[in-house]
Amino acid sequence: MAQSLSTEELLALPVSVDLPTAGKAYGIGRTKSHELARRGEFPCRVLRVGHTYRVAKAELLRSLGLYQEARPAGLVEAAS
Repeated sequence: MAQSLSTEELLALPVSVDLPTAGKAYGIGRTKSHELARRGEFPCRVLRVGHTYRVAKAELLRSLGLYQEARPAGLVEAAS
């Protein structure tokens, strides 16, 4: 079993990551990650780009329960 990424490491990831990096976030090794992606059973949505798999950071964080909706700075909600 692969060592998982810390919350700090997850938040520092680029906008999309390769499959082994996404697998590492779940504690899944490279081979198992590819096996799950091929079967359509990876824990979050995986994008196939040519011969490679990519995972969006937002999808990864959401599936791990770390995604929070971001509001643009200075946005003020109008009082009703």
